[in-house]
Amino acid sequence: MTQVALLLTNKYRLLSVAAILDVFDTVNSYYEANGQEALFNVSILYAANSSNEVPVFNQYVPQPLNASGKQDLVLIPAFATQDVHTAVQENLEFIPWLRQQHQKGVELASFCTGAFLLGASGLLNGKNATTHIHACTSFAANYPDVYLRPSEVVTYDHGIYTSGGATSTFHLLLRLIHNYANRETAIRVAKVFAIDMNRGQQSYFGTFVPPRDHGDELVAQTQLCIENSYNKAATVEDILQQIPASRRNIERRFKMATGNTLIEYLQKTRIEVAKKLLEQTNQSILEIMLNSGYNDLKAFRQLFKKNSGMTPKDYRDKFKARVA
Repeated sequence: MTQVALLLTNKYRLLSVAAILDVFDTVNSYYEANGQEALFNVSILYAANSSNEVPVFNQYVPQPLNASGKQDLVLIPAFATQDVHTAVQENLEFIPWLRQQHQKGVELASFCTGAFLLGASGLLNGKNATTHIHACTSFAANYPDVYLRPSEVVTYDHGIYTSGGATSTFHLLLRLIHNYANRETAIRVAKVFAIDMNRGQQSYFGTFVPPRDHGDELVAQTQLCIENSYNKAATVEDILQQIPASRRNIERRFKMATGNTLIEYLQKTRIEVAKKLLEQTNQSILEIMLNSGYNDLKAFRQLFKKNSGMTPKDYRDKFKARVA
């Protein structure tokens, strides 16, 4: 029987915990219905300094971290907060334990923003990882030694799994079931929970939301200039003519404050405009290209696919509201 520990972190996301338990319960029920022993023995662990009232989840009675036995797999749920950094600080007690487990060869898996706790532990340094698409900029800024893969739904690197946002939880769970059980069981679970198994990326769920709370007035002025002239200026140089500072100084401060170079920021601004036009209007692809600041259809399609993971046409087909 595979020993699985689910960490009941401070500020955990209830949906994340419930999804994990539901999927493992389903697998165990499938095995028991076939006259076999349950495949997973799941325990829920909490830290001694937990600020949460520790709940009971059906048959799962949480145990303190220091009472945990030998594990094969440790799961870290998503955080249910916009202030992930504060949540990480409230869960530092888990970090030494996670390091010890990994040194013993135990595999670790984080779901969505749970990756921030692994990032803080240092265990992801030099490894591939992903997290919620909207948290990637913050993650990259705080853990620069991690090879962040924003578009990936699931990553695995030297015993550590991570997953993207929200429903990507189920794709990581399917991966774990495939690895710890078999493909047949993973397919059965996918059908029970109506999971599209072949999702290869999460890029198209992303929305470019640039940081505004960096406190750098020069950068804020540059952001405003880009957002006001993205469809008029041909190059970044055209935009920088409005800024009273050297290109080198702006580049350095802009990258530090926003996590993007000027060119990346301009491209993401334009692509986000194109997304909204695809979702909300009946404009042709050519019109959308021109209105978002591009004049080369081939280059526009390439950049759009690079940023969103699909072509403009496919994006419109997926997200445009249809009137019945």
